[in-house]
Amino acid sequence: RLEQAVHAFTEALEERTRERVPLDWAATQNNLGNALAALGERESGTERLEQAVHAFTEALEERTRVRVPLDWAATQNNLGNALKTLGERESGTEHLEQAVHAFTEALEECTRKRVPLQWAAMQNNLGNALQALGERESGTERLEQAVHVFTETLEEWTRERVPFKWAMAQNNLGNALAILGERESGTERLEQAVRVFTEALEERTRERVPLEWAATQHSLGNALAILGERGSGTERLEQAVHAFTEALDERIRERVPLQWASTQNNLGNALRILGERGSGTEHLEQAVHAFTEALEEWTRERVPLKWAMAQNNLGNALAILGGRGSGPEHLEQAVHAFTEAFEEWTRERVPLKWAMAQNNLGNALAILGEREGGPERLERAVEAYNEALEERTRERMPLQWAMTQNNLGNALALLGEREGRPKCLEQAVRAYDEALLEFTPMSQYWKITQDARARTLALLSEQKAEPTSD
Repeated sequence: RLEQAVHAFTEALEERTRERVPLDWAATQNNLGNALAALGERESGTERLEQAVHAFTEALEERTRVRVPLDWAATQNNLGNALKTLGERESGTEHLEQAVHAFTEALEECTRKRVPLQWAAMQNNLGNALQALGERESGTERLEQAVHVFTETLEEWTRERVPFKWAMAQNNLGNALAILGERESGTERLEQAVRVFTEALEERTRERVPLEWAATQHSLGNALAILGERGSGTERLEQAVHAFTEALDERIRERVPLQWASTQNNLGNALRILGERGSGTEHLEQAVHAFTEALEEWTRERVPLKWAMAQNNLGNALAILGGRGSGPEHLEQAVHAFTEAFEEWTRERVPLKWAMAQNNLGNALAILGEREGGPERLERAVEAYNEALEERTRERMPLQWAMTQNNLGNALALLGEREGRPKCLEQAVRAYDEALLEFTPMSQYWKITQDARARTLALLSEQKAEPTSD
């Protein structure tokens, strides 16, 4: 039907020309853009979305703010949506910045006082664009703005007045809270996100809106998985796996391939953490399978940043599998996967994701170095952790900073012990001390780091008591 709509609007433009009926021509261009954008959202390429942007831009040549202010605002909003979808699929931020600009423009005419429900719709769209930008940036300003915008949206999109739209804004608010929560050391934002998603599911039921229900199940799974990773048990992780599995009942590959891949990727993450905590390899093998599935749709050509994300996640699962086995094959595959991820996850584009992959590469190299005789892999691991810490600062990401400090300490301690280097042991103790500034006694990491620090201090005392070649 969308293809038919595109054909019909294109046909109409042969008679509704700009010269004859400029405003009607602009209205038809706007409608054509909507049909193209809907098609583009379903397809994996960007051609239709680019055509939609062109159609909306054409419409704005006649639909000016002076002549038809509300129509101009509506087309600005539609343009913003197409630009946001384009920006989400590309590695840069230009289209996302343009989307924020388009929504901000639209809100100058679609004010809360004049058209409250339309204002809320545009606020919601602006929040989505801000969130997408904030996810890529190292600071939290855009994400905080997104939370504020969604909260304002919910003042007009109330559950009583527009229940489905209320649920949509709840879902979007939850996504922004979850991303913020992931960057903070506490769990308050993540717990808020879980509550918000659970509320949204009261209106977004599978029977009424199956794909929207699946989207919220997917989002709920994300928040539960992060909470589960920070806790010591497996309950939250198992709830996350359940939520992702539920989502995949509706997010099937044939219907929504990119969304299916997204849920496969996130399912893989939850399975990987579960597998890390268990003694067997079943969950880890399932995680590798899920990431491999995701990469069939999340190709580098279609969605380069998401491809890099799946490569990074695949590397994590392979590294843990490799740590459990005796051979180097899985670990070498993990190093390859992380190296692939760096092709798109560059420091300039996505500094925090680049730092994450550096940390993960360090982990794989450290395990390889532990098994090998020479110091080369361990030295490369130390380099990777130090690289990661240039972006994973305590101010930006305190918990992740502490975890990388702990990993750095482990690699330095092993180097110092094996190679007889007291300076490495001293550096390891400093790294553990840094980590303990963020690891509280209630944290699962605190005792592990304390024990590693005590062992390293003992080794340092032994080495200083004997002559060394360092």
